Amino acid sequence: MRHHGGCHCGAITIDYESALAPPAIEVRACLCSFCRKHGSRAVSDPQGKLTLTFHDAGAVQRYRFGLATADYLLCGRCGVYVAAVLAEGDALYGVAIINALDDAEEFTQAAKPVDYSAEDEAARRLRRRTRWTPAEIISPR
Repeated sequence: MRHHGGCHCGAITIDYESALAPPAIEVRACLCSFCRKHGSRAVSDPQGKLTLTFHDAGAVQRYRFGLATADYLLCGRCGVYVAAVLAEGDALYGVAIINALDDAEEFTQAAKPVDYSAEDEAARRLRRRTRWTPAEIISPR
């Protein structure tokens, strides 16, 4: 199933694909301060696909914190947090933020609180490579 969404102003669109129906997908609520302040609910499927399209690359804000292993992607124009991505060599892995999807209400599982604060950099990268969704970024301009 394909789930489309993006930021409020249209500068960034997101397409999350998974063979799983939304009610079967585990929803995670990271307990870090960034995710808590954004009310983040994230999904990923290692067998799926995440495509981010930057219609206005100048509006894309990449934010790193903590171990600085991933880019948290926000629209600098309208402020919406759409995804987080990890680059490992030529590979890219990501999580989709449900609140940025047009059909967010279809993801009905209660968000599972997750705390990754005890991870070191190697463990964090390994978890993301194995649990996050293969991703690509398209910048048409």
